[in-house]
Amino acid sequence: MNSNKIKNVKARQVLDSDGRPAIEVDVITQNGAIGRSSAATGNSVGINESAVIRDGNPKLYGGKSVYKAIENVNKIIAPAIIGMDVTDQQAIDDRMIELDGTRYKTKLGGNTINAVSFAVARAGAASLRLPFYRYLAGGTEIKHMFTPIYNLINGGQYYGIVQAFQEFILIPRNINSYEEAVRVGVEMFYTIGDIISEEKKQPAVKGEYCGYGAPSDDPFEVFEIFEEAASRLGYKDKVCYGIDCASSEFYNTKSNTYRYRNRDIDCDELISILKKLTQRFPIGFIEDALQQEDFEGHQKAHECIPAALIGDDFICTNIERARKAYEMHAIDGIIVKPNQVGTLTETMNTVRFLQEKEQILIASGRSGGPLDDPTTDLVVAIGGHMLKTGAPRSGERVVSINDGIHISEELGDNGRPFNVMTLPGFSRLNNIEEELK
Repeated sequence: MNSNKIKNVKARQVLDSDGRPAIEVDVITQNGAIGRSSAATGNSVGINESAVIRDGNPKLYGGKSVYKAIENVNKIIAPAIIGMDVTDQQAIDDRMIELDGTRYKTKLGGNTINAVSFAVARAGAASLRLPFYRYLAGGTEIKHMFTPIYNLINGGQYYGIVQAFQEFILIPRNINSYEEAVRVGVEMFYTIGDIISEEKKQPAVKGEYCGYGAPSDDPFEVFEIFEEAASRLGYKDKVCYGIDCASSEFYNTKSNTYRYRNRDIDCDELISILKKLTQRFPIGFIEDALQQEDFEGHQKAHECIPAALIGDDFICTNIERARKAYEMHAIDGIIVKPNQVGTLTETMNTVRFLQEKEQILIASGRSGGPLDDPTTDLVVAIGGHMLKTGAPRSGERVVSINDGIHISEELGDNGRPFNVMTLPGFSRLNNIEEELK
């Protein structure tokens, strides 16, 4: 008898890190192994992401309950996968994709399918008694850790102003250990908070993504704060930066313009601003430089901007969008978010394609992520280059950072963070002092 066969599947409603209802699934095998996972949902969501099924009843959790998703597991998915080998991830994921039959998983829900897919994977790891990251690696040698990167200043509306860009990211560089990468990130977080408080004559406010709310609508002024913090700590040679523009969030589809600092600008001006930022500050990558459907604009930006261009909402971890963007020379890599596409198998297909093309892989949790987010294990397993952990403030972000500490210890000599300075868009920063004079 194959004791790895699925014996039971259970679904329930829990809360995510933002206090919203989320579906959680247990997959139980005949040998008693249990895998549990819940699905992350983001606040900034691309139009090409898999659907999140919610009930929409305003009398239940303000319309956000997920009892329909639970019903989809109990009545449709569970009967179809019980008896299947829990270690045959692709067969199970393919079965769920077939049951749904829609491009964006609108029938069963991308959140439903994602929770089941990762619960299956965790049950497989438990069945074989392997750490989850080693199970996901599938026997491939793990040669390095990721570099943790931190969204320390958040865009949005604070102090009576609106910062258009969504994330100002700290990237440790020239570091010797994962612990050092954590220290640099945490100390920069403390110091940036001190500087904002000094400038605003009040405590730095908490941003939407648990960093600090942007104290200026000018991204140049925001990065000056990063530079001041790095100078105070003696970390000028230990840090570089990234930007998540999330440009679709301030794009006007009717006028084909972007709302930036209380005025409307076109694609060319936005590209010019981003180019000037990379000429003034040590910026390694820019995420979603333009709105998510503008492939030609991203291609133009890639020709003009020396930093690496990374696709998040632009790509949505979708292999077809990744292939198109790569062939157009519009990206240097992507943000890996499994819930965007749905299943673990689809995520890995996209990852493998980009690995073959030597593209940058940056994994990321979601703003509405679960405390048991599998992203840390996943980025280690795929040999990813960076993980967006968020600011070291709230529970799910600290859990992710601490998971990295544990895994780096287990990996021993292979637990050193990846050297980001070898990546496209970063290698030019090796001579940053000369370039930015």
